[in-house]
Amino acid sequence: MRARSLSLIAIAAVAATALTWSAFAPIHTVSRNEVFVIPKGTWARRMSGDKIEILPDHIRLTLGLRDILVLRNRDEVPQIFGPTLMMPGQSFALPFAQASEYTFACTAHLSGQMTIVVEPYPANPWARIRWRTRELLDRLQEPAGAS
Repeated sequence: MRARSLSLIAIAAVAATALTWSAFAPIHTVSRNEVFVIPKGTWARRMSGDKIEILPDHIRLTLGLRDILVLRNRDEVPQIFGPTLMMPGQSFALPFAQASEYTFACTAHLSGQMTIVVEPYPANPWARIRWRTRELLDRLQEPAGAS
């Protein structure tokens, strides 16, 4: 019984330490870019009737951390994103400076549009905990071989 109590106390202490760290430690990212690739053959697959979704219909960015959307067109045909025509092999970087929700026309989507949600910088402890938790959950949901 005593060993079980000590184990529970140790687990609680580790959880409290992790929560405290995630609330107060500064957030650092390797790059402010969030990169998405339109793979080669996308247009051909769509023309053959394949209803593939190659990009998420909603992308979440965070000011000051990951606030530059980068799209790379690896397909053989031009793609449109908002007012921009991306030629084959071309990349397009779109930095965001204001937290908001943006909707763009996007030929890489079956629906023809993409929504970008730009969230404010997680400035307080609870916001940092939420940001880190969401990042962890997003990474756990990525398909194998992504990133």
